[in-house]
Amino acid sequence: MNLTLKIWRQKDSKTKGQMVDYKVTDISEHMSFLEMMDVLNEQLVNSGEEPVAFDHDCREGICGMCSMYINGEAHGPDRGITTCQLHMRMFKDGDTITIEPFRAAAFPVIKDLVVDRMAFERIQQAGGYISVNTSGNTQDANSIPISKHAADEAMDAATCIGCGACVATCKNSSAMLFVGAKVSQYALLPQGQVEAADRVQNMVAQMDLEGFGNCTNTGACEVECPKGISLENIARMNRELMKANL
Repeated sequence: MNLTLKIWRQKDSKTKGQMVDYKVTDISEHMSFLEMMDVLNEQLVNSGEEPVAFDHDCREGICGMCSMYINGEAHGPDRGITTCQLHMRMFKDGDTITIEPFRAAAFPVIKDLVVDRMAFERIQQAGGYISVNTSGNTQDANSIPISKHAADEAMDAATCIGCGACVATCKNSSAMLFVGAKVSQYALLPQGQVEAADRVQNMVAQMDLEGFGNCTNTGACEVECPKGISLENIARMNRELMKANL
């Protein structure tokens, strides 16, 4: 198939960016979206132009680095997948595809389609962990009783890969689905309940400090999340925060 790509090009965070049009030809429907981008970049390099910068690592839907805003949707026009899992069969010959970076004040553009998501790392550092005794006297995990319901919900929350699709698709650039998932992951398990109050207070405070917006329950974040993280995690985070503040 032959396609027209409208891609955001921006040299660095201080330089004004713009949309630039490119043509790509003979794209197979069996290619992944990133393979199509590789074809474009090879074409640009061969013609002496600067290739389009975009993030990627595992290309298996695990790391979340490949985040792009494609035709107005985080990770593109498919559901339950990251950009690297998006295939060109989702598009038609002659289509025009608009490709942008995730846009949020807390995710400044580094170059082209690459954004700085260190805000998520700082939220994690504020409380997304448990303090355990690692001196050789740790309690065997299998000796701690955990209900299957709690374990299942904790595992569902732990599948969040921190890609930022929730932020990119939210009209308020809210990170509450991400933070809710990280809070829930520990709040549901006995190992994480020791520091539960400090954790949720510190993570929410850091989220606000980073400049993310608030949640207005439109549900767009859950729809676009490649791992299907539920809005229930936001409700749980709010309950945990209320208990901690009281």
